[in-house]
Amino acid sequence: MTKFTQIKIEEIPELAKLTSSIWHEYWTQILSDAQIDYMVEKFQSENAIFNQYKNENYTYYYINEDDKNIGYFGLSDKKDYLFLSKLYISKDYRHKGLGTKAFEKIKEIAREKNYKSIQLTVNKYNKNTISAYDKWGFKTIDAVVTDIGNGFVMDDYIMEYKL
Repeated sequence: MTKFTQIKIEEIPELAKLTSSIWHEYWTQILSDAQIDYMVEKFQSENAIFNQYKNENYTYYYINEDDKNIGYFGLSDKKDYLFLSKLYISKDYRHKGLGTKAFEKIKEIAREKNYKSIQLTVNKYNKNTISAYDKWGFKTIDAVVTDIGNGFVMDDYIMEYKL
């Protein structure tokens, strides 16, 4: 049975270990090891996640299957929309409908907060994920290249789901 549990601040070290593990297995087809390491440190390390909780209106949730944390998603409250910042599932649990279940939970959270839309950014070369977002009803509304420092950029589409 799939469960979604909001992550408490004291669980950030455990979350950071999971994020690093998933990112290092997931992004190797698209990004260099150096960029993966840099992005994990910048966006998914203990310090980065703690800062997101304290200063950027973030909440994180575990995706739990068979009493094991096998993924997570991160949300940030924005003025006019809920920002889906992260949605990752461990390799052995992908393509089993868990992403769709997580998205149903994310829509529920957005509705509870009275948002009219959910937005996200997705790497332009992340074809499988873009396909999933298309299937779920997201529409591409813009494209952006963001300098994240250290000679790296994020080359993304901005996608939106209307509730």
